[in-house]
Order: sequence, then C-alpha cells, then structure tokens
Amino acid sequence: MRLPGLGIDAIKAKVDTGARSSSLHAYDIERFRRKGIRMVRFRVHPIQRDFRTTVQAEAPLVDLREVRSSSGVASLRPVILTEVELQGVRWEIEVTLTRRDAMGFRMLLGRQAIRGRFTVDAGRSFVAQKPARAKEEEE
Repeated sequence: MRLPGLGIDAIKAKVDTGARSSSLHAYDIERFRRKGIRMVRFRVHPIQRDFRTTVQAEAPLVDLREVRSSSGVASLRPVILTEVELQGVRWEIEVTLTRRDAMGFRMLLGRQAIRGRFTVDAGRSFVAQKPARAKEEEE
C-alpha cells in the first residue's frame, strides 16, 4: 500500500474491519499553523522493524478526535485526510496519528476506509501485490 500524499511509497497495513477508523504510526507529532490553517507535522517509520528509515510529512489537521484503542484506553488523536493507493486504486481517507511501536503493523486500515471498495476475505492474508521496491529488494 502507498500513501503518496505523505511521501510514503510502501507501507504494510493491516485491514481491520473491527476498527472504525484508520491509524498510522507517527511520532514527533507537532501541531502548528501555516497561513491560518491548522497543520500537523510528524515522522513515520514506514518499514516494519526498521527504525532508521524515516519519512517526515505534513498535512492539514482535520480534527482532534478521541479514539478508544482495542484495549479500551481512550486518547485524543490528530486526524488528517490523505490519499491511499491499494491494488492500483486511489482514494482519500481519514487517518488518525498515533504511536504504534508495539503493534505488528505500521498502519491499520479501518472499515470506513474500505467500505464500498473492497470485500474482505477473513480466511486469507497478504493478498495484495508487493510494491515494486519490495520486489526489487528481494531479488
């Protein structure tokens, strides 16, 4: 999967129909204003278990929203809109920014993001094509 508007060429995401919203692993989150527009600047480690590769991104801040984690803990998270690309299809989604260091995936794609676009087969895993960059690294 790609997040082209954030400069992320490849990120492994977990599709989670139990989660309403999507979330992205982000740290050094900083809110600021640019020409009167609320913005957020943050860093992302897009590759699992790789803390050296870092992408810095900025996006307009859509909202600050209370989100309850799977463990039931509520936190106030920044929300952005960004374009996502999966299987050659591009569309805009809302994404909350939060630290996901302890989680298995850098991104969680919630049911609002995939509603009406994809059908989820709970019996299958890793069905999307690997990005070209990942294929080249394997060779």
